[in-house]
Amino acid sequence: MTLDHLLGIAMESIGYGPITLIYLLAVMIPGLAVSVRRLHDIGKSGWMVLISLIPIVGGIWLLVLTVTEGTFGENQYGPNPKEVTSENNL
Repeated sequence: MTLDHLLGIAMESIGYGPITLIYLLAVMIPGLAVSVRRLHDIGKSGWMVLISLIPIVGGIWLLVLTVTEGTFGENQYGPNPKEVTSENNL
């Protein structure tokens, strides 16, 4: 945001410029992908990431889900990544 202001390319109506918007997209899309993959590791649908839209409680619940231990063995989204990685290292 400050780089947009320093370069004078910030849009006055929204306060952001193209550099900020490109950065936000570059960070948001991989972050969303990692969140969905983590939810799949615990056997939840990727749509559960939308629970974070609930004020306060949603963000806390998503944090709890992301730090929960993944399911053992396979689930409907595929094999456990820990087991696949450990088999490849042998």
